[in-house]
Amino acid sequence: MKKWFFYLTVILAMSSGLAKAHPDEGKAEGKYAHVKETLRLAAEQGDATAQNNLGEIFLYGDGVTQDSQEAVKWFRLAAQQGLANAQFNLGLSYGNGQGVTQDYQEAIKWFRLAAEQKHTKAQFNLGLSYANGQGVVQNFEEAIKWFRLAAEQGDTIAQYILGGIYLDGKIVAQNYQEAVKWLHLAAKQGHAKAQFNLGVSYGNGQGVTQDTQEAVKWFRLAAEQGHAKAQYYLGLSYANKQGINQDYQEAVKWFRLAAKQGHATAQNSLGLSYNLGQGVTQDYVRAHMWFSLATINGYSAAQENLNKAAQHMTPAQIAEAQKLARDCKKNNYTNCD
Repeated sequence: MKKWFFYLTVILAMSSGLAKAHPDEGKAEGKYAHVKETLRLAAEQGDATAQNNLGEIFLYGDGVTQDSQEAVKWFRLAAQQGLANAQFNLGLSYGNGQGVTQDYQEAIKWFRLAAEQKHTKAQFNLGLSYANGQGVVQNFEEAIKWFRLAAEQGDTIAQYILGGIYLDGKIVAQNYQEAVKWLHLAAKQGHAKAQFNLGVSYGNGQGVTQDTQEAVKWFRLAAEQGHAKAQYYLGLSYANKQGINQDYQEAVKWFRLAAKQGHATAQNSLGLSYNLGQGVTQDYVRAHMWFSLATINGYSAAQENLNKAAQHMTPAQIAEAQKLARDCKKNNYTNCD
């Protein structure tokens, strides 16, 4: 059976920012004046949860003037009492330089304290810090340890990262079954990149029995979230009758969605669809336009396709196609139909 596609975006570069608490996590609700005063009274009496919640209100400017320094003050008081959420928030403040001078080592200190209390986002950020060597000596073994702990508690990005690490095989021994395990967990939580990579695993039979129908299922879920590569691969599945009935119109639909995100291979495939009249009315001008865009975006094989299409065109049609390509690119693919 034809070997399918392999794709991995890792991850450590992708995860450039620290995980943040959602503005609503652990924060008091209500209409703000009396809530703030009630919290302040409790906070001033040493209630750690109230201190952390008050810090979050100041951090996000929720019903009060936003004040990061005031937020840090309350986070610190709660963190010093051992409250994991506050330790995480204080670590995040140091990591982002928000309300305090940026200090990665201090961020690590507080993330570790929270992580040791099984705070999921703190575990993830500690893993990320070890992976990137930020505030600590780079140590992939430690990074994986903390990513795993976060992943085991259901952190979607940590699950995706672990899957990618095992898929890639550069940091640890390549293990497709372990990769699929973690990708599947993240994919079930709606992580588009995990869904795409899981589709690739099923398409290639890596870590699972090859199943092109299952591959299509996961490509579709990622594609519906706007994942350009998944849109392209779903289009390819329709065009090549892989895991689904052949349907050139559906193929064109998905090629177009990916092409409008600048996906060069999808642009070439859309050009071929116009060139051959598969799923669309044959149109050499449109074919030339998409081949031109694919070439500009680095898909070198599109140049030969462009030259072949040009053999069927008049100079005026070529000029029209070139203008369409320029306008399409200039308008960020919004006027390309």
